[in-house]
Amino acid sequence: MTGPGRPPTLVQDGRRLLRHGVEHRILSGSVHYFRVHPDLWADRLRRVRAMGLNTVDTYVPWNWHEAERGRPVFDGDRDLERFLRLVGDLGMDAVVRPGPYICAEWSNGGLPAWLTGTPGVRLRTSDPVYLDAVASWFDEVVPRVAALQANRGGPVVAVQVENEYGSYGDDHAYVAWVHDALVARGIDELLFTADGPTHLMLDGGTIPGVLTTATFGSRPEQALKMLRERRDEPFVCAEFWNGWFDHWGERHHVRDPHDAARDVERLLDLGGSVSLYMAHGGTNFGLTAGANHDGADLQPTVTSYDSDAPVAEDGTPTAKFRALRDVFVRHPSPHLPADALDERWTQPAPRLAPRWLTPATTRPALPVLRTLGSARTAPGPLTFEELGQDAGLVLYRAHPVLPPGESTVSVIGLHDRATVYVDGELVGTLERRTAEQGVRVRGDGREVVLELLVENLGRVNYGPRLGEHKGILGDVLVDRRIVHTWESRSLPLDLLAVGDLRGDGPDGDPGTADGDGSGTAGGGASGVGLPSAPDDRLGSGDVAARGSGAAADTVATFVLDVDEPADTFVALPGWTKGFVWVNDVLLGRYWRRGPQRTLYVPAPLLRAGENTLTVLEQHAPGAHVELRDAPDLGEREEYVEVL
Repeated sequence: MTGPGRPPTLVQDGRRLLRHGVEHRILSGSVHYFRVHPDLWADRLRRVRAMGLNTVDTYVPWNWHEAERGRPVFDGDRDLERFLRLVGDLGMDAVVRPGPYICAEWSNGGLPAWLTGTPGVRLRTSDPVYLDAVASWFDEVVPRVAALQANRGGPVVAVQVENEYGSYGDDHAYVAWVHDALVARGIDELLFTADGPTHLMLDGGTIPGVLTTATFGSRPEQALKMLRERRDEPFVCAEFWNGWFDHWGERHHVRDPHDAARDVERLLDLGGSVSLYMAHGGTNFGLTAGANHDGADLQPTVTSYDSDAPVAEDGTPTAKFRALRDVFVRHPSPHLPADALDERWTQPAPRLAPRWLTPATTRPALPVLRTLGSARTAPGPLTFEELGQDAGLVLYRAHPVLPPGESTVSVIGLHDRATVYVDGELVGTLERRTAEQGVRVRGDGREVVLELLVENLGRVNYGPRLGEHKGILGDVLVDRRIVHTWESRSLPLDLLAVGDLRGDGPDGDPGTADGDGSGTAGGGASGVGLPSAPDDRLGSGDVAARGSGAAADTVATFVLDVDEPADTFVALPGWTKGFVWVNDVLLGRYWRRGPQRTLYVPAPLLRAGENTLTVLEQHAPGAHVELRDAPDLGEREEYVEVL
């Protein structure tokens, strides 16, 4: 018998979880299909399974599937159903976390910019405007998940209601509405909530009669005590933080493998079930990385989502993988296929030999950006939301008169970072904390072309600043005088054709050739002789010294010939800040600020023969880029998040 009405696969029995009537322990790990190239989904799933896991969980980011309102996409790299079927094909269970909010250090916590840009909308509440949008989204996504529930022949054994709501708000009617919306659309497997093990969070996020799970990174005894004081239910850790993510300008967070393994074993010895967050982190490709806010400034998340996970960003099993597998072997799952722990699933993937590349062409970036995207004129600068734009850059252009002598150009409400040009010359950069202090400029009483290239560094994904708008939210001033009449040019880098940036079109300017585009070191077989990425970290300005002769705001292209595609890591020694494309795919940001010093390029992004790397440098370029055979995520810092 299949279909609605069949009993759920997982059920609560007092403090026990039963799977088809037999006591069961969930040994799970998070793998986000949206952070992994789809050609590598099966590979990554086999690798986490080889750690001894019997379950995989994933969020579902709404804005990944419905970037444009009313046009949801569920194919290609957004084929959620294919990913879930692969989980089932490998003999594993799946847990799905459809939000609608997911956090996940993902831009906007997974909420679409078209929704959070709606005037007056109250996010994650019973606001009818918000609920109407969620209902339409659930109409699309939930039936797809419901059809793949285990009691209908699929792998899905549990679905989460919202996500850590108790650390955000206390609209209990809203959380109940999300639960009922899932049930109404066919979810009849186990439903659960997940919150930190504090009274504040559990008070805000739990639902009567729905399994309460906890999220934490240490002290499982304390978490169990608090949960049992409130409910006599199975002990489930929906997220065990065995690693952590990184922000630009901080160190690379790591956690000692044996420390993480000890806490997991303590949790299991208490009779608990666990999901590792993350089992495999993946990559924030393109412009998908989110940001946090510490109350003083934005904390943008780096391109890598390696998260010091047991299966590294490139799929390599780490020392943490081995330590955790030793724990799971002592608490084995009876549901895994016989070959699940085979060592063949732990072998590293092939990598390209190291080499360096010099630019095939270079061209100034600002003149190119002035011709791309679409522009609107208004009395003041328009925000990203007013332009209908999610991520990338906006180029603002006005024609003020600069008085004789020195004056200050400042911005009220800058979100998030601006490079400032006067008559095409870069004069400085501004960030949130420096925007109202401004940059000093010199005038002679004549009209100038004032341009601000403003970057969205990542939408806040957690806390009360969720849904913050981007761009220039207030005014631009010359001293105390407001500058009016602005052209706002939308430059969504993730949507623009990179060929237009390079000047590949019939009318494009290909720039100047700087070299033959390729080179090797040590015969191409090792990294001997390659200069390492600089360890210096520029301040908030990130502006090259004037008069140094270094070009600014450059588009550079590189040619990479490959006999057979394999993984590689791009380093940009001497470069300052910008974006990298591999062929037609926006890989992500780089920033000398660190900690991340290399960008992971999975083999499926390359093709046999000629490949093109494109770099948009916002400040001062280096002389070459390097392809390395190992990642460099920066200076390490031991980190354990404790609630």
